[in-house]
Amino acid sequence: MNILLISPNTLTVPYPVYPIGLDYVAGSLASRHRVQIADLNILSLDKLADLIADFSPGIIGLSIRNIDNTEAGDAQFFIAEYKKLVDWLRARCDAPIIAGGAGFTILPHETFEALGIDYGIVGEGERLEILIDAIENDLPLDNIPGLITATAQVAQASPWTGRQQRNMSVSSHARFYLEHGGMLNLQTKRGCSFRCIYCPYPHIEGRKHRLIAPQEVARTALTLQEKGARYLFITDSAFNSDVNHSLQVAEAFKKHGISIPWGGFFAPVKLPADYFRTMKECGLKHIEFGTESLSPTILQNYQKPFRPQEVLHAHDQAVDAGIHVAHYFLLGGPGESAATLEETLDAIESLKKTVLFFFTGIRIYPHTGLYDIALREEKISLQTNLLEPFYYESDAISHKEIETLVLKKAGQRFNWIVGSGGKHAAATVSKMHARGYTGPLWEYLIR
Repeated sequence: MNILLISPNTLTVPYPVYPIGLDYVAGSLASRHRVQIADLNILSLDKLADLIADFSPGIIGLSIRNIDNTEAGDAQFFIAEYKKLVDWLRARCDAPIIAGGAGFTILPHETFEALGIDYGIVGEGERLEILIDAIENDLPLDNIPGLITATAQVAQASPWTGRQQRNMSVSSHARFYLEHGGMLNLQTKRGCSFRCIYCPYPHIEGRKHRLIAPQEVARTALTLQEKGARYLFITDSAFNSDVNHSLQVAEAFKKHGISIPWGGFFAPVKLPADYFRTMKECGLKHIEFGTESLSPTILQNYQKPFRPQEVLHAHDQAVDAGIHVAHYFLLGGPGESAATLEETLDAIESLKKTVLFFFTGIRIYPHTGLYDIALREEKISLQTNLLEPFYYESDAISHKEIETLVLKKAGQRFNWIVGSGGKHAAATVSKMHARGYTGPLWEYLIR
């Protein structure tokens, strides 16, 4: 069967992100299938129409990676555009449309209804092969984990335990990302063991780590390097949530001759004294800490696995090792007040040689602790449709008041960034990438 996998994500703030999920879906499909990936960061609708006419897909898979940009200060909602795409596809092709992806899994029933698709897959996309086999052979669908149809709305599927194999042979779209920053993505594990109240990762991937063998990760990294990648970004929710595994992966990079820099998301937890020096020796260039707050009360409310003193220590370890460091703050959650915000802003002054990103308001997702809190506080009800972005706001301090206090504290310091920087920052990043710079580039803001 001819299978067309579409990445509709065109968000480029702060930079375009390679659609790694579709590589894994392509890698799960049987060799009897012909597979094409259409990336709408690259293809115009006219070109997509030509591809559909030439390829005649029997199945169309739609990757819903993002429902929205999760940024209260510059909210963007993508479902309406995805619906337009589905209608456009319907007018040109009779193939069943199947949606999946991280965004779909967070709100599957609402997304299924809004898009008017034929099937939805909750959880990991490797289950697509099971559905295709059932469609081809007219088999019952009711035993397929995570499948949603117009007549069957199933519960969350358990984490995928089958083969995870990335196939880049159909990824001709990689050239676009190589020409726009040289950055390709890499995954070292699935699942998140942390219990942060706002995060949907455990719902999407499960709470138990499923580790990819370090040597296999390194071989994939080498393949990406040989394809022309000049930077690797690790997409794990937190690369160091399994400290030993992260060290083994880094050392495997060094052993396999990975010579390009790399970065990822880290948790500022207690770490071995030489942890970041080892990482630096193995090529780590950028650390993005999901710090969120430096108020002990708020970190406890968020159920973060660290406290302020551990953040400061991890920061110093990383900076002393010569690694670029950024911190992300998520302000305005349960218990936030002028006093807790002041605690955070005062403690930030101890973070030297860094760049700081501040986000105000926390997107409420089902299956999270924040959802339960919002229900108890009657900020939402069981009938609230969370498909459109809804942000938690503390009773003690408004979003506007938080932004005002942050901007006042920031003054003229341009390493204090409220939000992702918007279109202006994206344009600057794009120009620098065009001039040959690689990676996320926020290190040029460090002060």
